[in-house]
Amino acid sequence: MVTTEELLKLLKEIAEERIPFNKVLGLTVQTMDEEHMQVKFDMRDELVGNFMRGNLHGGVISSVLDLVGGMNAWLGVMKQMKDRSLDDLVERFIKIGTIDLRVDYLRPGFGKYFISTGNIMRTGNRVSVVRMELENDQKQLIAVGTGTYIVG
Repeated sequence: MVTTEELLKLLKEIAEERIPFNKVLGLTVQTMDEEHMQVKFDMRDELVGNFMRGNLHGGVISSVLDLVGGMNAWLGVMKQMKDRSLDDLVERFIKIGTIDLRVDYLRPGFGKYFISTGNIMRTGNRVSVVRMELENDQKQLIAVGTGTYIVG
């Protein structure tokens, strides 16, 4: 049986190294435990949405919130299946996908870097609901989101 620490390490590797789009965004996992995760990415020219203002593209914001929501859904499944085999977990993980994503853009995405966090609201046998936030380096809340994910 795989330990929680080994699973968290694997999920971090998946988020940072195995998902090509996350590498394009430059995401790094800052913290991760059984309850939530936090990612960070630096502002770069490639992520600008409004070239006149130089703020973060809305699609980047929604993508990051969706990633954090999905990863938190994984954490919820992992917590539910603590005593199951790695094969059972993998079988469940590959079924996880976004059902619905709501993003509220609160202010333009200005900053040197951004941090996104997520918290599981509920994980059931079929669906997980996660609340996500994105803030800049000044701790200003840029956007919030709620994601619903199929997990079973």
